[in-house]
Amino acid sequence: MKHATATKDNFYPQILKLVVPIVIQNLLSAAVNSADVIMLNEVGQSSISAVSLAANYASVLFMIYYGLGTGASMLSAQYWGKGEVQAIRVIEGIALRFSLLITLCFSAFALFAPELMMKLFTNDAELIAIGADYLRVMSVTYLCWGVVEIYLAILRSIGQVTISMILNVMAFTLNIFLNAVFIFGLFGAPKLGATGVAIATALSRIIELLGCIIASLFNKHIKLNPAYMFIRNKLLFNDFIRLSLPALGNDLSWSVAFSMYSVVLGHLGSDAVAANSFVVVVRNFGTVLCFGTASAGGILLGNVMGAGNMEHAKQYASKLMKLTVITGAIGGALVLAVTPLVLHFADLSDTAMHYLKYMLLINTYYIMGAAVNTTLIAGVFRAGGDSRFGLICDTIDMWCYAVPLGFIAAFVFKLPVMVVYFLLCTDEFVKWPWVIKHYRSGKWLKNITREGLFEEEG
Repeated sequence: MKHATATKDNFYPQILKLVVPIVIQNLLSAAVNSADVIMLNEVGQSSISAVSLAANYASVLFMIYYGLGTGASMLSAQYWGKGEVQAIRVIEGIALRFSLLITLCFSAFALFAPELMMKLFTNDAELIAIGADYLRVMSVTYLCWGVVEIYLAILRSIGQVTISMILNVMAFTLNIFLNAVFIFGLFGAPKLGATGVAIATALSRIIELLGCIIASLFNKHIKLNPAYMFIRNKLLFNDFIRLSLPALGNDLSWSVAFSMYSVVLGHLGSDAVAANSFVVVVRNFGTVLCFGTASAGGILLGNVMGAGNMEHAKQYASKLMKLTVITGAIGGALVLAVTPLVLHFADLSDTAMHYLKYMLLINTYYIMGAAVNTTLIAGVFRAGGDSRFGLICDTIDMWCYAVPLGFIAAFVFKLPVMVVYFLLCTDEFVKWPWVIKHYRSGKWLKNITREGLFEEEG
């Protein structure tokens, strides 16, 4: 029996119900990252540097979990619309198997060879020592995180975003509180600096995992059940590989290419780096609503397509696009509104302040480009199981256009910093014709569920 939410034409109430919790989660995540930097700033530059280097491993793991979660979500959202709960349990088991296998490798290295992991980034003995202590504690965090991210991705895909939000709010709030306790030695706790950040993160993740287990006990549809990992279904396994690997490749390709922008700016001087560090924080807050809308839209469209309502899916995608333009405009307006405030409080050199002002102005419209592309590639297309288009599109755009353009502009023609930054920020708009053409073609509009998955069992 198909779920009623997939057949009613009540797009805006449904999207609002999904967007609000997702936006709250994303805001809190940004707040935790900011809190880490602010608190460690009081400890010293070495602690900030060591943690930021060691955190690269967490960033890689996050992209892996996100890719696995996306593959699971694409299938789960459609099977939920179709009303096949058993298929979702199998999908959860497959994702957990991959997640735990990868996480165990990372955790083993972090526990037994953290110095070796740090040496990939630095030769500084002090940074290696601080980072190694941090990574040893984080080995526990990785194990919990790998399970939590998959389970919460499954819950979001079936529309249960409130549970996910509550657990994230609890974990993030606890993380910030424990950071303060262990960094500064509050309530009689020892002052542990960078290691304190790792302990705070580990404890909050353990509590979040316990929260998932407790929530699972009361969930009548999807449990956090280790037994799911031992359910075998060749068709679903093949579908999962086919959908999640391109999504994972897409996210990794884009994130590594985007990090190259920092490499370009890093070689243009400390003023450009300092200005960009402020811009990144402002832009992250400006895009929260856009990216939340993309995630929510993907879930809703997946449910509708899984129920076989392709006309509804077309209408919903059209409404989602209009909503995306609005949220993109709001995000740009937000950046513009806070620009005077940021310029007032930023304590940078005159040159860096000049860069900061114009970088923020460029981002007032750059957010619109990112909003449209993210909604279509990561939301609409993936909802129909089309993860391959994003991989091809982003890889060509970033690695054949944006990254080479940035390096050539900066190091061959030695153009001014703001010209280089402007050219780097054209990447989203270069994709528009290709992405919008693919959207209008309707090739993404597919029901990726299968019939008779469990006939042999019955």
